[in-house]
Amino acid sequence: MHPTLFKIGIFEVRAFGSLLALSFIIGIILAAKRGKKAGLDPKFIMDLGLVILVSSIIGSRFFYVIFHLDEFKGHWADIFNPFQSSGEFGIAGLSMLGGVILSIASGIIYIILKKQPLWKIADIMAPGFVLGIGITRLGCFLNGCCFGEPTASFLGIVFPSDCAAGFTFSNVPLYPTQLFSSFKGFFIFFVILFLERYKKFDGFTFWLMLMLFSAGRFIIDFYRYYEPSMRVNLLGMDWSVNQIISVFIFIFSGFMLRVLSRRKPIGTT
Repeated sequence: MHPTLFKIGIFEVRAFGSLLALSFIIGIILAAKRGKKAGLDPKFIMDLGLVILVSSIIGSRFFYVIFHLDEFKGHWADIFNPFQSSGEFGIAGLSMLGGVILSIASGIIYIILKKQPLWKIADIMAPGFVLGIGITRLGCFLNGCCFGEPTASFLGIVFPSDCAAGFTFSNVPLYPTQLFSSFKGFFIFFVILFLERYKKFDGFTFWLMLMLFSAGRFIIDFYRYYEPSMRVNLLGMDWSVNQIISVFIFIFSGFMLRVLSRRKPIGTT
């Protein structure tokens, strides 16, 4: 693992943050090119990308904090202050699904307020979104966070003790769920680009992406480690909070695909 790329004094350039930034840059550039090809203003796509970036970080942080309140008791400023009470610089602790939800909601609101074609733009942004997940999860792997449950299978990886995975499970092979999630992002990216050539209505690529994303997240979470605060006993089974949210996203995405498919096909009057 290489959680820190380099360090200057108390300032660290971390692998996760670097790949997160890279994922947004690549995603926005891709969306701008797709938008220009579709006749949209690349500047609007860039502005939208900034809205998504800020809201995703806020959503990810908020979702993490509400399920880890004990970490911040007595030093609540650590929630948003990069100068942590421990003496470290930076804000550690993000939950990607919270960022996904808030960034999508914020993006939709921004598009509506700017009176732009909502589902057309959503389709343009969708591939960059899952490509970004593929890149960012590589950062999670290098950081040693978002790790899996212990396993005796050949897939198991022993993480060093100086990362969250190795600290939680010392010298124990764990499922590399970060790599599972990264593969999921890249796989969905190529699938939706392939199927996009057959789309008959705006919104197809976006909602298909969310269906595949939520299904993949639901499956991977069976192998991922979560603290007790992030688990719920439902119908006699142990579920992660993220799995429950993923089920709702999957169902709602299928519903939206059904609704939008009843509209007039693209190119008809």
